[in-house]
Amino acid sequence: MKRAATLSALACLLAATAAAPSPARTPAPAPGSAPTAAPDVRHRATTLLDAVPRRGVLRVCTTGDYRPFSYRDPRTGKYTGIDIQMARDLAKSLDARPRYVATTWAKLVGDLAAGRCDIGMGGVSITLARARAVAFSEPTRTDGKTPIVRCADKDKYRTLDRIDRPGTKVIVNPGGTNEEFARAHIKRAALTVHPDNTTIFDEIVAGRADVMMTDAGETRYQAKVHPQLCSVHPDKPFSFSEKAYALPRGDGEFTAYVNQWVHLATHDGTYRTYEDVWMK
Repeated sequence: MKRAATLSALACLLAATAAAPSPARTPAPAPGSAPTAAPDVRHRATTLLDAVPRRGVLRVCTTGDYRPFSYRDPRTGKYTGIDIQMARDLAKSLDARPRYVATTWAKLVGDLAAGRCDIGMGGVSITLARARAVAFSEPTRTDGKTPIVRCADKDKYRTLDRIDRPGTKVIVNPGGTNEEFARAHIKRAALTVHPDNTTIFDEIVAGRADVMMTDAGETRYQAKVHPQLCSVHPDKPFSFSEKAYALPRGDGEFTAYVNQWVHLATHDGTYRTYEDVWMK
């Protein structure tokens, strides 16, 4: 009797289990349909706005060969310039100190995109080609390419047509917007690429070159330190460009912070004060 009761109870349990509905399953997406977006699990600490203060170091890619913006003294290794002072200010605002990462104009964008530094500074011009690989801050100043020549020749090389003639010796530094501009416009004059941007102006003084076309800000500074050289119409350059700071793509929080910092520095007199030290 007891065994019959047990078998009866077991039969009831199996019947109830069979009648229970199966757990709902997520249907597979139809062929060709967009996949369901996965939740964003990234942590806010991935932004440099958090990482730099935590690390205590702001890594700054800079060429160190572009006065008045960034210059590295080969004897002491010390960096100076408008954007070097700005780098110190930015690092301080983030409770960090700057660490300068040496680069070249040809490698600056790639070094930043590869994560070797947090920001690129030192007279960097905004270009669309660079903007495909990195983001840019608000501009710090407007600039453009203009000639610098021996003062005796300042009326001789006022236009691109008068520069681009056989017999004229044009000189340029490699890997940046100066070389890009020169190669686009110099077809008949002799064009020499000089590897050292810190000594290139001495080539003009010595007569081994006649003209260099670079940013108006640099021509003003170099004319100040080389009395033999004159900047040609720096207020009306051949081209239009803007200087800014290069930033990693995809870090909107850090970009927004740097933009706000640049906006304040360019409107409260900070940037102008640093600029005047070098250009006046």
